[in-house]
Amino acid sequence: MVRSPGSGRWIDVLWLLAVGGLSSAWCLTAAPKLGATFDEPFYLNAGLTHWRTGSNKLLMSAGTMTLPVDLQTLPLYLWERIRGTPFDSTADIETILPVARGMTLFFWWLLLVYAMRLGRTFGGTWGGRFAVAFVGFDPNFLGHACLATSDIAVAGCMLGLVYHAFYGIGRNWSRRVFIPGLWFGLAILAKASGMVFGMQALLVLGFDHLIRTDRLKPPKGTSHVQKFVFFWHACYPLRKDLFGIAAIGFALVFLYTGSDFQTERTFVEWADTLPEGPVKDVMEPVSRNLCIFTNAGEGLLQQVKHNLRGHGTYFLGDWYERATWKYFPVALTMKVPVPMLLLLSAVIALRPRSLNSPLGWFALVLLLFSLNCRVQLGIRFMFTLMAVTYVALAAAISRGWTGDGMRTIPRGVAIGILGTLIAASTWAWPDGICYFNQLWGGTPDGHKYLHDSNHDWGQGLPELKNWQRTHGEPPLAVWYYGTDPAVLKPPFRNAPLHIVPVPSLEAFHKSFGHGYFAVGCSLLYGYVELDPQTRLALSWLRILTPVDRTGQFFIYDLRK
Repeated sequence: MVRSPGSGRWIDVLWLLAVGGLSSAWCLTAAPKLGATFDEPFYLNAGLTHWRTGSNKLLMSAGTMTLPVDLQTLPLYLWERIRGTPFDSTADIETILPVARGMTLFFWWLLLVYAMRLGRTFGGTWGGRFAVAFVGFDPNFLGHACLATSDIAVAGCMLGLVYHAFYGIGRNWSRRVFIPGLWFGLAILAKASGMVFGMQALLVLGFDHLIRTDRLKPPKGTSHVQKFVFFWHACYPLRKDLFGIAAIGFALVFLYTGSDFQTERTFVEWADTLPEGPVKDVMEPVSRNLCIFTNAGEGLLQQVKHNLRGHGTYFLGDWYERATWKYFPVALTMKVPVPMLLLLSAVIALRPRSLNSPLGWFALVLLLFSLNCRVQLGIRFMFTLMAVTYVALAAAISRGWTGDGMRTIPRGVAIGILGTLIAASTWAWPDGICYFNQLWGGTPDGHKYLHDSNHDWGQGLPELKNWQRTHGEPPLAVWYYGTDPAVLKPPFRNAPLHIVPVPSLEAFHKSFGHGYFAVGCSLLYGYVELDPQTRLALSWLRILTPVDRTGQFFIYDLRK
C-alpha cells in the first residue's frame, strides 16, 4: 500500500471532477443518438412493474438482479405518480428511456470514485489519477455507461468491494466482515455474476494477506500430511470471515429482493411429475404450501443455469454451436484500445513484478476464469476484469515515480498514452458499444469478428432513420435482432424474417412491399444459425450487394 501526501487531495478532487464531468457529458450527449438496446425495453417494463406491484417476478424469471433496474426506473415511477397516468414502457419509450439511462451515471461515478481510491491505495497520488482516467476514458465503458443496463453497476460495486475488503483485513469485525458483506450483497444485487467475481476477489485478498504475512509457511521438516493440516488451520480465520461475509451479503440480497409469498408453478409441476412413492407424498404438499416465491434464489438459480447451459457464439467470422475458451482473451484484444494494450505489454515486458499486487492477481484470476465462461455475448461481462487491470496498471507505472519501485514507464509517456485514449473515446462517440481498435480494422470491420453487444445490440435505429430522411425518405423495411419499439413505427416497416418465412424476393415484395431493406449486422454476421427461417432468408439475401450501410445496418435496394 502506497501512502499519498494529503496536500494533493484537492488536486485529486478536481481531477476526479474533470474526468467524471467530461465522461458524463460524453454519456449524456451520446444516449439520445442511440436506440434502445436489446435488454432495455424489458428492464423498463420489469422495473416499473416492480415499483407498481412490489413483485420482482419478471426480473427473477429472467435471472436479472434488481438494484440497477430499480434505481433506473425509480424516477419514472415517481414521475407517473405525480402526473397520475402510468407510462407505457413501449409507447412512451422515447420519453422514459433517457431518464433511466441518466440514472446509470450514479453507478458510473461509483466506478470512478473507487477506481481512484484503489489507484491511490496501490500506486499513490498519480496511481489514483491515472486509474480514474484509464477507466473514465475507455470507450467501451463509456458506451455502456449511457445505457439503462447493469454492466457498469456490477463493475462499480466490485471495485467498492475490493477496496473495503482490502482495508478491512486485520481490522475489527465490522470493517473486516460486516462492511465487505454489504458490498458483496450490493455486487450480487447489481448482477448475478457479482456472486462469483466477489468470492474470487475475497479469496485473492485473503490468500494474499496470508502469504505476505508468512502465515502459510509451515515449519521445516514437516510431512505432506502435516503441511496440509497446517494449511487448513492457518486458513481457518479466512474461512470464518468468508462465511460471515457471504451470510451478510446473501441476507441483504434476499431481504432487498423480497418475495411475492406465492407458490411456484414450475415447482408444483415438477412435484406432480415425480413417480408414486414417499418422495412424491412429501414434495406435492410442500410445493403447494411453500409460499416463499418469488425470491432472490430464483433469479440466482436462473442465472447459474444460463451460464452452465451456455449457447452458441459468433467468433472470428464463424458460428460456434458451443462457447469457445479463447473468446474473451481474443475479444479483449479487439475491444481494448491500442494504447492500453501497449501499456500492458510494456509493463509485462519491462517490469512484470510491478503487477505483483492483490489487484494484479485478481485480474489474472478473472482472466483465467473467462476461459470457462459460456455466455459469450460481449466483453461487457469482463468489465470487472478490465477495470481491475486498468487500476493495477496505473498503480504499477506510478510506483516507479514515487521511489517505491523501479521506473518502467516515464510520466511523459504515460500522459501521451492517456491522451491517445481520450482521442479514441472522442472518435468512438456516440456509439462506444461498437468500438473496435485499429489492430482489427477499427469499428467499421467489427461485425466481421464479433456480434451482439460487442457491435450490434439493437441500438442503430436512430442512425438508420436519419439515413432514410437524408435519402429522400424511400420505403424502408427493417430486419434486425433487437427489441426497440421504434421499428414498429414509420418510417420503418418491420420485416422479421426469422419469424415470417420469405423464400424469395417475390415473396418479400408481396409481404413487405418494394423499396429498401435494412438488415442488422448481428443477423448477417452473427445469429446466422438462429433458426431455419433465418438461414432461408440469408440464402437469397447473400446474393445481393448492399448499396449503403450505417453503423449497424447493411442496406439493400430491392426495387429491382
